[in-house]
Amino acid sequence: MKTISENACFGGSQGVYTHASTTCNCDMTFGLFLPAEARDGPVPVLWYLSGLTCTHENAMTKAGAQGWAAEQGIALVFPDTSPRGDDVADDEAYDLGKGAGFYVNATEDPWKPHFRMWDYVAEELPALIGEQFAVDLDRQAITGHSMGGHGALTLAMSLPGRYRSVSAFAPIANPSASDWGKKQLGAYLGDDQAAWARHDATLLMAEKGFDGPVLIDQGASDQFLDLLKPEALAAAIAEKRQQATFRMQPGYDHSYFFVSTFMEDHVTFHAEALWSA
Repeated sequence: MKTISENACFGGSQGVYTHASTTCNCDMTFGLFLPAEARDGPVPVLWYLSGLTCTHENAMTKAGAQGWAAEQGIALVFPDTSPRGDDVADDEAYDLGKGAGFYVNATEDPWKPHFRMWDYVAEELPALIGEQFAVDLDRQAITGHSMGGHGALTLAMSLPGRYRSVSAFAPIANPSASDWGKKQLGAYLGDDQAAWARHDATLLMAEKGFDGPVLIDQGASDQFLDLLKPEALAAAIAEKRQQATFRMQPGYDHSYFFVSTFMEDHVTFHAEALWSA
């Protein structure tokens, strides 16, 4: 692991690091904010998964999360959204390939040698930060935006006991029924609809739900509402009687202006779960 940068931030440190990933078979970069409390011992961890076209840097610089995390004494991890490098397959479109890993393990060519973002976020990166930094992996929570909201919800529901809470900003909520999903899941996972279902938050909510609190914010003026399909997830939450808060926010779109507006609510929501006995 190499340190790219470390900057003082709200009494703690915002770092950027790179490492050789055996999961993705390339070098991967991530951001990690550690509050001041990490100098005295391990602190809880909140994962932030970003959306299409993003790197680790977008949320790290635009979401305004570090100040709220510093108040709560929790760490923030900002993984990249896909593998990178000259040997990594890509596509001309913005919504497939680099910057669009969709948090799945690809089984189809040309994607399968590198696009294993599920295992990277669920296994390799937690093990690395647990070994290298003062974080408490018994106290984890997860959030994300758009494609990252999809990833946060599907990881949380598929890994029971891993995360104490889950939230999402404008998640891709029903990808197996959306053009933001059919294309990517078909490319990465092939034609097997059962494989798609394992990465669909609406279907997972109907089948499994989440053993803990859920918070979802969706901008009512989001320009991608037809692709996100929040109504499908809201219906599944209601039918499952899931412990959840689902908020439609009037006037807000899909941008980081929306994310940063409600970031304090999300960090506070997760801190309550992370610091509970």
